[in-house]
Amino acid sequence: MINIFEVNETNAMIEEENLDVRTITLGISLLDCISSDLDELNHNIYRKITETARNLVSVGKEIELAYRIPIVNKRISVTPIALVGGSACKRPEDFVTIAKTLDDAAKAVGVNLIGGYSALVSKGMTKADEMLIRSIPEALVSTERVCSSVNLASTRTGINMDAVRLMGEILLEVADRSKDRDSADCMKLVVFCNAPDDNPFMAGAFHGVTEADAVINVGVSGPGVVKKALESVRGESFETLCETIKKTAFKVTRVGQLVAMDASKRLGIPFGIVDLSLAPTPAVGDSVADILCEIGLEYAGAPGTTAALALLNDQVKKGGVMASSYVGGLSGAFIPVSEDQGMINAVEAGAITLEKLEAMTCVCSVGLDMIAIPGDTPASTISGIIADEMALGMVNQKTTACRLIPVIGKDVGETVEFGGLFGYAPIMPVNRYSCEDFIKRTGRIPAPIHSFKN
Repeated sequence: MINIFEVNETNAMIEEENLDVRTITLGISLLDCISSDLDELNHNIYRKITETARNLVSVGKEIELAYRIPIVNKRISVTPIALVGGSACKRPEDFVTIAKTLDDAAKAVGVNLIGGYSALVSKGMTKADEMLIRSIPEALVSTERVCSSVNLASTRTGINMDAVRLMGEILLEVADRSKDRDSADCMKLVVFCNAPDDNPFMAGAFHGVTEADAVINVGVSGPGVVKKALESVRGESFETLCETIKKTAFKVTRVGQLVAMDASKRLGIPFGIVDLSLAPTPAVGDSVADILCEIGLEYAGAPGTTAALALLNDQVKKGGVMASSYVGGLSGAFIPVSEDQGMINAVEAGAITLEKLEAMTCVCSVGLDMIAIPGDTPASTISGIIADEMALGMVNQKTTACRLIPVIGKDVGETVEFGGLFGYAPIMPVNRYSCEDFIKRTGRIPAPIHSFKN
Protein backbone atom coordinates (compact mmCIF):
# COMPACT_ATOMS: atom_id res chain seq x y z
CA MET A 1 0.00 0.00 0.00
CA ILE A 2 1.10 3.58 -0.70
CA ASN A 3 0.62 5.89 2.30
CA ILE A 4 -0.14 9.63 2.27
CA PHE A 5 3.49 10.52 3.07
CA GLU A 6 4.69 8.77 -0.09
CA VAL A 7 2.00 10.50 -2.15
CA ASN A 8 3.03 13.92 -0.86
CA GLU A 9 6.70 13.08 -1.38
CA THR A 10 6.09 12.09 -5.02
CA ASN A 11 4.02 15.25 -5.63
CA ALA A 12 6.93 17.35 -4.34
CA MET A 13 9.33 15.52 -6.67
CA ILE A 14 7.11 16.33 -9.65
CA GLU A 15 6.32 19.94 -8.78
CA GLU A 16 9.69 21.08 -7.41
CA GLU A 17 12.41 18.69 -8.60
CA ASN A 18 11.66 17.98 -12.29
CA LEU A 19 10.60 14.34 -11.83
CA ASP A 20 8.95 13.05 -14.97
CA VAL A 21 8.35 9.99 -17.06
CA ARG A 22 10.59 10.88 -19.96
CA THR A 23 8.95 8.49 -22.41
CA ILE A 24 6.43 5.75 -22.98
CA THR A 25 7.84 3.87 -25.96
CA LEU A 26 5.71 1.31 -27.77
CA GLY A 27 7.87 -1.32 -29.45
CA ILE A 28 6.29 -2.85 -32.55
CA SER A 29 7.56 -5.84 -34.52
CA LEU A 30 7.40 -5.37 -38.29
CA LEU A 31 8.57 -8.88 -39.16
CA ASP A 32 5.06 -9.86 -40.27
CA CYS A 33 5.05 -6.88 -42.67
CA ILE A 34 7.87 -8.23 -44.85
CA SER A 35 7.15 -8.46 -48.57
CA SER A 36 9.24 -8.56 -51.72
CA ASP A 37 6.99 -5.85 -53.17
CA LEU A 38 8.05 -2.38 -51.96
CA ASP A 39 4.59 -0.81 -52.20
CA GLU A 40 3.02 -3.67 -50.29
CA LEU A 41 5.76 -3.51 -47.68
CA ASN A 42 5.15 0.20 -47.09
CA HIS A 43 1.41 -0.39 -46.90
CA ASN A 44 1.89 -3.17 -44.37
CA ILE A 45 4.21 -1.06 -42.22
CA TYR A 46 1.86 1.92 -42.15
CA ARG A 47 -1.13 -0.25 -41.30
CA LYS A 48 0.68 -2.18 -38.54
CA ILE A 49 1.99 0.95 -36.82
CA THR A 50 -1.20 2.98 -37.02
CA GLU A 51 -3.39 0.12 -35.84
CA THR A 52 -1.10 -0.93 -32.97
CA ALA A 53 -0.32 2.61 -31.77
CA ARG A 54 -3.66 4.28 -32.40
CA ASN A 55 -4.37 4.79 -28.68
CA LEU A 56 -0.82 5.36 -27.42
CA VAL A 57 -0.96 9.15 -27.16
CA SER A 58 -4.47 9.30 -25.71
CA VAL A 59 -3.64 6.67 -23.09
CA GLY A 60 -0.49 8.59 -22.16
CA LYS A 61 -2.59 11.72 -21.59
CA GLU A 62 -5.12 9.74 -19.52
CA ILE A 63 -2.35 8.47 -17.25
CA GLU A 64 -0.92 11.98 -16.89
CA LEU A 65 -4.30 13.23 -15.71
CA ALA A 66 -4.94 10.23 -13.46
CA TYR A 67 -1.64 10.46 -11.56
CA ARG A 68 -0.58 14.06 -12.27
CA ILE A 69 2.73 12.68 -13.50
CA PRO A 70 4.22 14.45 -16.56
CA ILE A 71 4.85 12.07 -19.47
CA VAL A 72 7.11 14.13 -21.70
CA ASN A 73 7.23 11.93 -24.82
CA LYS A 74 5.18 9.20 -26.45
CA ARG A 75 7.31 7.28 -28.93
CA ILE A 76 7.48 4.19 -31.11
CA SER A 77 10.34 1.82 -31.86
CA VAL A 78 10.23 -0.76 -34.65
CA THR A 79 12.19 -3.76 -35.86
CA PRO A 80 15.51 -2.67 -37.48
CA ILE A 81 14.49 -1.62 -40.97
CA ALA A 82 17.53 -3.22 -42.61
CA LEU A 83 15.97 -6.57 -41.66
CA VAL A 84 12.45 -5.62 -42.69
CA GLY A 85 13.34 -4.03 -46.04
CA GLY A 86 16.01 -6.45 -47.24
CA SER A 87 13.70 -8.38 -49.55
CA ALA A 88 11.99 -5.42 -51.23
CA CYS A 89 14.73 -2.78 -51.36
CA LYS A 90 17.15 -2.93 -54.28
CA ARG A 91 18.81 0.48 -53.80
CA PRO A 92 19.22 3.06 -51.02
CA GLU A 93 16.37 5.15 -52.41
CA ASP A 94 13.98 2.26 -51.75
CA PHE A 95 14.85 2.37 -48.06
CA VAL A 96 14.11 6.11 -48.02
CA THR A 97 10.50 5.34 -48.99
CA ILE A 98 10.25 3.25 -45.82
CA ALA A 99 11.63 6.13 -43.74
CA LYS A 100 8.90 8.36 -45.17
CA THR A 101 6.29 5.73 -44.36
CA LEU A 102 7.54 5.57 -40.77
CA ASP A 103 7.36 9.36 -40.58
CA ASP A 104 3.80 9.42 -41.94
CA ALA A 105 2.72 6.74 -39.47
CA ALA A 106 4.32 8.59 -36.57
CA LYS A 107 2.50 11.78 -37.53
CA ALA A 108 -0.79 9.90 -37.94
CA VAL A 109 -0.72 8.55 -34.37
CA GLY A 110 0.79 11.73 -32.90
CA VAL A 111 4.05 10.42 -31.39
CA ASN A 112 7.13 12.62 -30.93
CA LEU A 113 9.69 10.31 -32.55
CA ILE A 114 9.93 6.87 -34.14
CA GLY A 115 13.11 4.80 -33.86
CA GLY A 116 14.31 1.74 -35.71
CA TYR A 117 15.69 3.05 -38.98
CA SER A 118 18.57 0.83 -37.99
CA ALA A 119 21.12 -1.77 -38.99
CA LEU A 120 22.95 -4.29 -36.80
CA VAL A 121 26.41 -4.75 -38.33
CA SER A 122 28.79 -5.57 -35.49
CA LYS A 123 30.38 -8.44 -37.44
CA GLY A 124 29.57 -7.70 -41.06
CA MET A 125 27.21 -5.91 -43.44
CA THR A 126 24.68 -7.49 -45.75
CA LYS A 127 23.77 -5.64 -48.95
CA ALA A 128 20.59 -4.48 -47.25
CA ASP A 129 22.55 -3.19 -44.24
CA GLU A 130 24.90 -1.19 -46.42
CA MET A 131 22.07 0.23 -48.53
CA LEU A 132 20.20 1.35 -45.43
CA ILE A 133 23.32 2.99 -44.00
CA ARG A 134 23.99 4.82 -47.26
CA SER A 135 20.36 5.98 -47.31
CA ILE A 136 20.53 7.56 -43.84
CA PRO A 137 21.39 11.14 -44.94
CA GLU A 138 18.44 11.35 -47.33
CA ALA A 139 16.14 9.53 -44.90
CA LEU A 140 16.86 11.95 -42.04
CA VAL A 141 16.75 15.08 -44.17
CA SER A 142 13.41 14.13 -45.77
CA THR A 143 11.64 13.14 -42.53
CA GLU A 144 10.77 14.93 -39.31
CA ARG A 145 10.36 12.23 -36.65
CA VAL A 146 12.49 9.30 -37.81
CA CYS A 147 15.56 8.35 -35.74
CA SER A 148 18.38 6.13 -36.95
CA SER A 149 20.90 3.91 -35.19
CA VAL A 150 23.64 1.49 -36.24
CA ASN A 151 25.20 -1.12 -33.97
CA LEU A 152 28.86 -1.30 -35.00
CA ALA A 153 30.39 -3.53 -32.34
CA SER A 154 29.77 -5.99 -29.54
CA THR A 155 31.74 -7.82 -26.89
CA ARG A 156 30.93 -11.12 -28.62
CA THR A 157 31.85 -10.14 -32.19
CA GLY A 158 34.38 -7.30 -32.03
CA ILE A 159 34.30 -4.01 -33.96
CA ASN A 160 33.29 -3.83 -37.62
CA MET A 161 35.86 -1.26 -38.74
CA ASP A 162 34.49 -1.16 -42.30
CA ALA A 163 31.20 0.05 -40.86
CA VAL A 164 32.99 2.44 -38.49
CA ARG A 165 34.79 4.04 -41.43
CA LEU A 166 31.54 4.29 -43.40
CA MET A 167 29.67 5.88 -40.48
CA GLY A 168 32.26 8.67 -40.19
CA GLU A 169 31.53 9.54 -43.81
CA ILE A 170 27.76 9.20 -43.38
CA LEU A 171 27.71 11.46 -40.31
CA LEU A 172 29.51 14.22 -42.20
CA GLU A 173 27.05 13.83 -45.07
CA VAL A 174 24.10 14.15 -42.67
CA ALA A 175 25.75 17.26 -41.22
CA ASP A 176 26.24 18.78 -44.66
CA ARG A 177 22.71 17.96 -45.82
CA SER A 178 21.27 19.81 -42.79
CA LYS A 179 23.87 22.61 -42.57
CA ASP A 180 21.17 25.27 -43.01
CA ARG A 181 19.86 24.11 -39.59
CA ASP A 182 23.24 23.87 -37.85
CA SER A 183 23.56 20.19 -38.86
CA ALA A 184 20.64 19.37 -36.56
CA ASP A 185 19.74 16.06 -38.24
CA CYS A 186 22.86 14.54 -36.67
CA MET A 187 20.89 14.56 -33.39
CA LYS A 188 18.69 11.82 -34.85
CA LEU A 189 21.61 9.46 -35.57
CA VAL A 190 23.55 7.36 -33.05
CA VAL A 191 26.04 4.50 -33.31
CA PHE A 192 26.32 1.75 -30.68
CA CYS A 193 28.39 -1.00 -29.21
CA ASN A 194 26.29 -3.67 -27.47
CA ALA A 195 22.99 -1.97 -28.32
CA PRO A 196 20.13 -3.30 -26.15
CA ASP A 197 16.94 -4.65 -27.74
CA ASP A 198 14.63 -2.81 -25.34
CA ASN A 199 15.96 0.76 -25.11
CA PRO A 200 13.07 3.28 -24.92
CA PHE A 201 15.29 6.36 -25.42
CA MET A 202 15.95 8.05 -28.75
CA ALA A 203 17.79 8.21 -31.00
CA GLY A 204 18.87 4.64 -30.32
CA ALA A 205 15.55 2.87 -29.74
CA PHE A 206 14.68 -0.12 -31.90
CA HIS A 207 12.47 -3.15 -31.31
CA GLY A 208 14.80 -6.13 -31.08
CA VAL A 209 14.05 -9.42 -32.79
CA THR A 210 13.96 -11.16 -29.40
CA GLU A 211 10.96 -9.02 -28.36
CA ALA A 212 7.24 -9.83 -28.51
CA ASP A 213 4.94 -8.55 -31.27
CA ALA A 214 4.34 -5.37 -29.29
CA VAL A 215 5.60 -4.22 -25.89
CA ILE A 216 5.48 -1.17 -23.62
CA ASN A 217 8.81 0.20 -22.35
CA VAL A 218 9.01 3.22 -20.06
CA GLY A 219 11.94 5.54 -19.41
CA VAL A 220 11.95 7.58 -16.19
CA SER A 221 14.21 10.44 -15.25
CA GLY A 222 14.92 12.33 -12.06
CA PRO A 223 18.31 14.08 -11.84
CA GLY A 224 16.68 16.95 -9.98
CA VAL A 225 15.22 14.56 -7.40
CA VAL A 226 18.62 12.97 -6.75
CA LYS A 227 20.31 16.39 -6.53
CA LYS A 228 17.75 17.60 -3.98
CA ALA A 229 18.12 14.45 -1.87
CA LEU A 230 21.90 14.82 -1.79
CA GLU A 231 21.66 18.39 -0.55
CA SER A 232 20.34 17.02 2.74
CA VAL A 233 23.45 14.84 3.28
CA ARG A 234 26.10 17.33 2.20
CA GLY A 235 29.45 16.45 3.79
CA GLU A 236 28.29 13.06 5.05
CA SER A 237 30.17 9.78 4.52
CA PHE A 238 30.23 7.79 1.29
CA GLU A 239 28.00 5.19 2.94
CA THR A 240 25.32 7.81 3.63
CA LEU A 241 25.77 9.25 0.13
CA CYS A 242 25.27 5.85 -1.50
CA GLU A 243 22.25 4.97 0.62
CA THR A 244 20.60 8.29 -0.26
CA ILE A 245 21.09 7.81 -4.00
CA LYS A 246 19.88 4.21 -3.82
CA LYS A 247 16.70 5.07 -1.91
CA THR A 248 15.92 7.97 -4.24
CA ALA A 249 16.43 5.82 -7.34
CA PHE A 250 14.01 3.28 -5.86
CA LYS A 251 11.31 5.95 -5.50
CA VAL A 252 11.86 7.30 -9.01
CA THR A 253 11.71 3.82 -10.54
CA ARG A 254 8.48 3.00 -8.69
CA VAL A 255 6.85 5.90 -10.52
CA GLY A 256 7.97 4.41 -13.83
CA GLN A 257 6.74 0.96 -12.81
CA LEU A 258 3.31 2.39 -11.94
CA VAL A 259 3.00 4.18 -15.29
CA ALA A 260 4.28 1.19 -17.26
CA MET A 261 1.85 -1.26 -15.68
CA ASP A 262 -1.11 1.07 -16.15
CA ALA A 263 -0.20 1.81 -19.77
CA SER A 264 0.14 -1.93 -20.42
CA LYS A 265 -3.30 -2.59 -18.94
CA ARG A 266 -5.06 0.25 -20.78
CA LEU A 267 -3.48 -0.60 -24.14
CA GLY A 268 -3.73 -4.36 -23.77
CA ILE A 269 -0.04 -4.67 -24.67
CA PRO A 270 2.55 -6.52 -22.53
CA PHE A 271 4.83 -4.52 -20.22
CA GLY A 272 8.48 -4.84 -21.17
CA ILE A 273 10.94 -2.89 -19.03
CA VAL A 274 11.51 0.26 -17.02
CA ASP A 275 14.66 2.15 -17.99
CA LEU A 276 15.71 4.08 -14.89
CA SER A 277 18.26 6.35 -16.54
CA LEU A 278 18.96 9.79 -15.12
CA ALA A 279 18.34 11.69 -18.35
CA PRO A 280 18.96 15.44 -17.93
CA THR A 281 17.33 18.39 -19.68
CA PRO A 282 18.51 21.98 -20.18
CA ALA A 283 16.15 23.03 -17.34
CA VAL A 284 17.91 24.46 -14.30
CA GLY A 285 18.11 21.83 -11.56
CA ASP A 286 17.68 18.88 -13.94
CA SER A 287 21.34 18.05 -14.47
CA VAL A 288 23.56 15.02 -13.91
CA ALA A 289 26.58 17.34 -13.84
CA ASP A 290 24.97 19.21 -10.93
CA ILE A 291 24.68 15.91 -9.03
CA LEU A 292 28.42 15.39 -9.51
CA CYS A 293 29.01 18.88 -8.15
CA GLU A 294 26.77 18.14 -5.16
CA ILE A 295 28.87 15.03 -4.49
CA GLY A 296 31.86 17.36 -4.10
CA LEU A 297 33.29 18.53 -7.43
CA GLU A 298 33.73 22.18 -8.40
CA TYR A 299 32.78 21.29 -11.99
CA ALA A 300 32.07 18.09 -13.84
CA GLY A 301 35.45 17.17 -15.29
CA ALA A 302 37.46 17.96 -12.18
CA PRO A 303 39.70 15.19 -10.77
CA GLY A 304 37.45 12.60 -9.17
CA THR A 305 34.70 12.99 -11.78
CA THR A 306 34.94 9.45 -13.15
CA ALA A 307 34.88 7.97 -9.62
CA ALA A 308 31.87 10.10 -8.65
CA LEU A 309 30.01 9.11 -11.81
CA ALA A 310 30.79 5.42 -11.22
CA LEU A 311 29.36 5.71 -7.70
CA LEU A 312 26.24 7.48 -8.97
CA ASN A 313 25.62 4.99 -11.77
CA ASP A 314 26.03 1.97 -9.53
CA GLN A 315 23.73 3.23 -6.79
CA VAL A 316 21.06 4.24 -9.31
CA LYS A 317 21.08 0.70 -10.68
CA LYS A 318 21.04 -0.90 -7.21
CA GLY A 319 18.07 1.20 -6.14
CA GLY A 320 16.19 0.73 -9.39
CA VAL A 321 16.43 -3.04 -9.62
CA MET A 322 14.68 -3.35 -6.25
CA ALA A 323 11.78 -1.24 -7.51
CA SER A 324 10.92 -3.25 -10.63
CA SER A 325 11.30 -6.87 -11.65
CA TYR A 326 11.99 -5.79 -15.22
CA VAL A 327 14.70 -3.14 -15.37
CA GLY A 328 16.30 -2.90 -18.80
CA GLY A 329 17.31 -0.58 -21.60
CA LEU A 330 20.30 1.53 -20.63
CA SER A 331 19.52 2.36 -16.96
CA GLY A 332 22.02 4.59 -15.22
CA ALA A 333 23.26 8.15 -15.76
CA PHE A 334 23.36 9.94 -19.13
CA ILE A 335 26.06 12.55 -19.71
CA PRO A 336 25.00 14.50 -22.82
CA VAL A 337 26.49 17.94 -23.29
CA SER A 338 23.80 20.02 -25.01
CA GLU A 339 20.94 18.58 -22.93
CA ASP A 340 22.58 19.22 -19.53
CA GLN A 341 23.12 22.80 -18.37
CA GLY A 342 25.74 21.70 -15.83
CA MET A 343 27.74 19.97 -18.57
CA ILE A 344 27.48 23.06 -20.77
CA ASN A 345 28.80 25.17 -17.89
CA ALA A 346 31.70 22.74 -17.42
CA VAL A 347 32.64 22.93 -21.11
CA GLU A 348 32.47 26.72 -21.12
CA ALA A 349 34.66 26.86 -17.99
CA GLY A 350 37.26 24.59 -19.62
CA ALA A 351 36.75 21.97 -16.91
CA ILE A 352 35.83 19.14 -19.25
CA THR A 353 37.22 17.95 -22.58
CA LEU A 354 36.26 15.35 -25.15
CA GLU A 355 38.95 13.05 -23.76
CA LYS A 356 37.58 13.36 -20.20
CA LEU A 357 34.06 12.66 -21.45
CA GLU A 358 35.42 9.54 -23.14
CA ALA A 359 36.90 8.36 -19.83
CA MET A 360 33.57 9.01 -18.09
CA THR A 361 31.76 6.81 -20.60
CA CYS A 362 33.53 3.78 -19.12
CA VAL A 363 31.21 4.06 -16.12
CA CYS A 364 28.06 5.85 -17.39
CA SER A 365 24.98 4.53 -19.16
CA VAL A 366 25.86 5.30 -22.75
CA GLY A 367 28.68 7.37 -24.20
CA LEU A 368 29.66 10.51 -26.08
CA ASP A 369 26.23 12.10 -26.38
CA MET A 370 25.02 15.31 -28.03
CA ILE A 371 28.52 16.71 -28.50
CA ALA A 372 29.01 19.49 -31.06
CA ILE A 373 32.38 19.45 -32.85
CA PRO A 374 33.87 21.62 -35.61
CA GLY A 375 32.26 21.11 -39.00
CA ASP A 376 35.63 20.72 -40.73
CA THR A 377 36.54 17.64 -38.65
CA PRO A 378 37.70 14.92 -41.13
CA ALA A 379 35.56 11.83 -41.54
CA SER A 380 38.52 9.66 -40.50
CA THR A 381 38.82 11.57 -37.21
CA ILE A 382 35.11 11.08 -36.52
CA SER A 383 35.53 7.38 -37.26
CA GLY A 384 38.50 7.30 -34.88
CA ILE A 385 36.42 8.80 -32.07
CA ILE A 386 33.68 6.25 -32.79
CA ALA A 387 36.22 3.40 -32.80
CA ASP A 388 37.56 4.48 -29.40
CA GLU A 389 34.06 4.51 -27.94
CA MET A 390 33.22 1.12 -29.46
CA ALA A 391 36.41 -0.32 -27.92
CA LEU A 392 35.38 0.90 -24.46
CA GLY A 393 32.05 -0.85 -24.76
CA MET A 394 33.51 -4.02 -26.22
CA VAL A 395 36.22 -4.49 -23.59
CA ASN A 396 34.08 -3.40 -20.63
CA GLN A 397 31.09 -5.51 -21.72
CA LYS A 398 28.73 -2.54 -21.61
CA THR A 399 26.69 -0.37 -23.93
CA THR A 400 28.50 2.63 -25.36
CA ALA A 401 27.44 5.03 -28.08
CA CYS A 402 28.33 8.17 -30.01
CA ARG A 403 25.96 10.96 -30.98
CA LEU A 404 28.30 13.55 -32.45
CA ILE A 405 27.23 16.72 -34.27
CA PRO A 406 29.83 18.14 -36.68
CA VAL A 407 28.34 21.61 -37.17
CA ILE A 408 29.16 22.74 -40.70
CA GLY A 409 30.49 26.30 -40.80
CA LYS A 410 31.21 26.56 -37.06
CA ASP A 411 34.39 26.12 -35.04
CA VAL A 412 35.66 26.03 -31.47
CA GLY A 413 34.53 29.09 -29.51
CA GLU A 414 31.14 29.24 -31.20
CA THR A 415 27.83 27.91 -29.88
CA VAL A 416 25.03 26.06 -31.62
CA GLU A 417 21.40 26.38 -30.49
CA PHE A 418 19.15 23.33 -30.95
CA GLY A 419 16.18 24.44 -28.85
CA GLY A 420 13.72 22.65 -26.59
CA LEU A 421 14.82 19.40 -24.99
CA PHE A 422 18.02 19.40 -27.09
CA GLY A 423 19.35 22.65 -25.57
CA TYR A 424 22.50 24.32 -26.87
CA ALA A 425 26.15 23.37 -27.02
CA PRO A 426 29.57 24.99 -27.25
CA ILE A 427 31.65 23.59 -30.11
CA MET A 428 34.26 21.34 -28.46
CA PRO A 429 37.82 21.00 -29.77
CA VAL A 430 38.87 17.71 -31.35
CA ASN A 431 42.39 16.27 -31.43
CA ARG A 432 43.76 17.36 -34.80
CA TYR A 433 46.35 14.61 -35.23
CA SER A 434 45.44 12.16 -37.98
CA CYS A 435 44.28 8.56 -37.62
CA GLU A 436 43.55 8.15 -41.33
CA ASP A 437 46.00 5.29 -41.91
CA PHE A 438 44.41 3.38 -39.03
CA ILE A 439 40.83 3.96 -40.20
CA LYS A 440 41.48 3.03 -43.85
CA ARG A 441 42.48 -0.52 -42.89
CA THR A 442 39.74 -2.99 -43.82
CA GLY A 443 38.10 -5.74 -41.79
CA ARG A 444 37.27 -5.86 -38.11
CA ILE A 445 38.91 -5.73 -34.72
CA PRO A 446 38.42 -9.16 -33.07
CA ALA A 447 36.43 -9.68 -29.90
CA PRO A 448 38.45 -9.60 -26.66
CA ILE A 449 39.60 -12.85 -25.07
CA HIS A 450 37.09 -12.56 -22.22
CA SER A 451 34.22 -12.76 -24.74
CA PHE A 452 34.67 -16.55 -24.83
CA LYS A 453 32.42 -17.67 -21.98
CA ASN A 454 30.82 -20.87 -23.26
